[in-house]
Amino acid sequence: MFFGQTSLYLGSKGAVEQFVRVLSRELGPRNITVNAVSPGFTDTELLPDRDRAVAAGMSAFDRIGSPQEVAEVPAFLASDAARWVTGQNVGAGGGVF
Repeated sequence: MFFGQTSLYLGSKGAVEQFVRVLSRELGPRNITVNAVSPGFTDTELLPDRDRAVAAGMSAFDRIGSPQEVAEVPAFLASDAARWVTGQNVGAGGGVF
């Protein structure tokens, strides 16, 4: 990520988190859940080769995540098993903070 774009990126993430919290309250009476998923470093073409070792070292599992592992989080949130989860930003990043 280019240095000059960091503030825009982080500002948009903060906005999404607040939007999820407020929208979950507005849609809760209709039994609609609203959540966000924040993936961590994921094995895609968007993660440059030069950054992969550092990204893996930041994870509690000492590796980067697969797209399948990240995709399982929103799949869970869309299931009946997550009907009591709302207004949350769920990290799917292998323990990276």
